Amino acid sequence: MVVPVRVGYAKQRQVRLLRAAELAGDGRVDSGPAVVMVDRGVELRPLGGSGRPASLGRASARLAAAMSVTILVGGQWGDEGKGKVIDLLADRVDMVVRSQGGNNAGHTVVAQGKEYKFHLIPSGILNPSTVCVIGHGVVVDPKVFLAEVDNLHAQGISTANLLISERAHMVMPYHPELDRLGEVQRGDDRLGTTARGVGPAYEDKVRRIGFRIGDLQKPVFMEKKLRFVLRLKNEALTKLYDAPPFDEKAILDEYLGYAERLHGMIRDIHPLIRDAVASGDRILLEGAQGVMLDIDLGTYPYVTSSAPTAGGACTGSGIPPSRIDKTVGVFKAYTTRVGYGPFPSELTDSLGEWIREVGAEFGTTTGRARRVGWFDAAVARYAVDTNGIDSMVLTKVDVLDEVPTLRICTGYEWRGEYWDHPMANISHLKHCEPVYEEMPGWMAPTRDCREYDQLPAACRGYIERVAELSGAEVDVVSVGPDREHTLVRRQLL
Repeated sequence: MVVPVRVGYAKQRQVRLLRAAELAGDGRVDSGPAVVMVDRGVELRPLGGSGRPASLGRASARLAAAMSVTILVGGQWGDEGKGKVIDLLADRVDMVVRSQGGNNAGHTVVAQGKEYKFHLIPSGILNPSTVCVIGHGVVVDPKVFLAEVDNLHAQGISTANLLISERAHMVMPYHPELDRLGEVQRGDDRLGTTARGVGPAYEDKVRRIGFRIGDLQKPVFMEKKLRFVLRLKNEALTKLYDAPPFDEKAILDEYLGYAERLHGMIRDIHPLIRDAVASGDRILLEGAQGVMLDIDLGTYPYVTSSAPTAGGACTGSGIPPSRIDKTVGVFKAYTTRVGYGPFPSELTDSLGEWIREVGAEFGTTTGRARRVGWFDAAVARYAVDTNGIDSMVLTKVDVLDEVPTLRICTGYEWRGEYWDHPMANISHLKHCEPVYEEMPGWMAPTRDCREYDQLPAACRGYIERVAELSGAEVDVVSVGPDREHTLVRRQLL
């Protein structure tokens, strides 16, 4: 099935507004306020021809905002190379906001031959002029976060522009232990979590017994709440898991110690982001993991505990969907996933092992070997459809340089029925038969290519077929780990 390329919703809306303003002639659209395109954005003006913005108080500044917000999502099961893309764009944006996830995932960035690994801090931190914000959709382990800060300082990288939302929740000491014990109790049905405590932290957030970063600035409240919450946690640890309890004073002392170091970074980020949007600053929203690990859209229950989607980027940053200009999806030229769960295009043979070794497919956070498979266009189409992806970045194309025949999964067959997207029933998805197209490999090195047209013809054919089947243009191609290995067909920003 070939899916036509779509124009992004935000762009369509902008064009419609412009046409409406032009058709009105006198600046009126029906009986409502006139809609006029100004600079890069949209402005509301009152009827009556005064030409001045309507008196809407602080809201008028927001309505006049330029469309300058880009979302970056992983289009598969995570580990697609989002960190590299964010690093490449960081010098073209004013702000990078991490919107969800925790230290259960990571980004690896190679800059000037040096490798950097990020788990919580946005990879835009390598650009000293970029404001980096950890949004309220993230769960933060203060110990891990501060260790990451110290590591950056040891490498001479400033964190002066790094801020944390006071609404972001914290991973507490009992969360990793509950995570680990829960996996042990599941036995053969374990999920394959990283045991970093991220899932239990999100669980407490939803149960409304979680601790937020801002609570560190309220020691009396922190002590009172910890006394109540720890009683619940210790009861579960001792009675359900036969594990030792945690000490209230030790936790309180540890976390109030973190408060001293974090104090200067903790912010109410709403005014900061609101004003940046109103000023037309370029903002990049960065998530962790990928669409197929989304708590709702992914291969549940083999998913993460948050929403690594375009929708999750909005809620995790506080930026409304109407302010999104573009959504960029990052995909590998093949597919990987970590942990358990269905994976229709998985390669369990020697070719899969070879791709894993050549592609260095081992987790940034855990070091676990990633499972490897062919590019799944049904998954990619699903990601494009559910996130409104306008533009694709295809990474690790060079890993396939020596594969003589390539396959692309275009859909699945289950008991005689064809599916063009991943089904919700994971048992069906696990046992379905992938439908493949075969394409010739290019059998030539691509690492030294610096322009898209320098790629072998068969390589370009593969990339263009991937785009056609996925439903969005491939605008950037990566043929290696460093910045110089990035081939830009069309600018993302």
